Amino acid sequence: GFDYSRSGNPSRQAFETAVASLEGAKYGLAFSSGSATTATIVSSLPAGSHIVSVNDVYGGTYRYFTKVASALGVEVTFVDLKDAANVGSVIRPNTRLVWVETPTNPTLRLVDIRAVAEIAHRYNTKLVVDNTFMSPYFQNPLSLGADIVVHSVTKYINGHSDVVMGVAVTNDDEVYTKLAFLQNSIGAVPSAFDCFLANRGLKTLHLRMRQHALSAQAIAEALEASPYVENVIYPGLQSHPQHELAKRQQSGFGGMISFRIRGNLATANAFLRNVKFFTLAESLGGVESLCELPATMTHGSVSAEDRAALGITENLIRLSVGIEDTDDLVGDILTALAIASKLAPFGTPASKMTPLEAAPKMVVLEAAPKL
Repeated sequence: GFDYSRSGNPSRQAFETAVASLEGAKYGLAFSSGSATTATIVSSLPAGSHIVSVNDVYGGTYRYFTKVASALGVEVTFVDLKDAANVGSVIRPNTRLVWVETPTNPTLRLVDIRAVAEIAHRYNTKLVVDNTFMSPYFQNPLSLGADIVVHSVTKYINGHSDVVMGVAVTNDDEVYTKLAFLQNSIGAVPSAFDCFLANRGLKTLHLRMRQHALSAQAIAEALEASPYVENVIYPGLQSHPQHELAKRQQSGFGGMISFRIRGNLATANAFLRNVKFFTLAESLGGVESLCELPATMTHGSVSAEDRAALGITENLIRLSVGIEDTDDLVGDILTALAIASKLAPFGTPASKMTPLEAAPKMVVLEAAPKL
């Protein structure tokens, strides 16, 4: 039975059970946000622990690892996991977790989950995989060797941009016992109503993910053919350097695209000002299409040096493709690219940009140029 809502309630239990089922897990634990999920997992480690994290990680996770974890006596080493063997070179006797996102945010690099899991387990280290970008519909990391899978429920699982939640699933009895205790003790739990909304979202997850991926593939191919684009990063493209890995460990390619517009920060902002169907926002995974500039938005807390090393350039744009009509979205992107190429001064350094160029606001044009 239930005696206190923080300790458990029917709506939360139903949600936790459903996500665990989708991921092929015995246990599910819901939290008040994805960041709360991360914090709880790190809190389960003893002081003096060490974490190995993929270097191309979500900005919020990077912020927690670099600014908060150290106060708990936990040290984090960031490493490029394009080659899984790199894990073994930085694991220490006190390493407790390897933390992976795949695809990564925002450069959509892939990590070979099975290979990393084999190395981590060789050193008696648990593997955590953030599966937010793929959702349980397109990827199931536990089946590839992960010990814990986490999601920002806010994104694809809920899918309607009206809930902030996180979830962790596992098959490990000991891990579950620790996290369940902390879930109740810390109290970073979602409301019963948020769990109800997230359960609602789960009912259409399969339909939404199919449409996200269908439109994303069409947009990625259109971007790749555009003269206004330097390069496109999408696992569904054959040009993606890890396309074969994506086909092996995913059942689809998802709804996230990143691309570098030909030009600079001013060009990127001109594009963001002139899309009509894409809303400028940091989130992702909802039914509506969103666009953002990682260098100044989601990854603004990452140092300029680290952003440069990761390839998060000023002209890198991230798209979260919604479920609107595919042709409408493709047309919107191509029109905004054409407008941006004519409006933006390609050679203007970011430091010399005007306020209009620096702020992505809508510009009113007398007539849009024909494509």
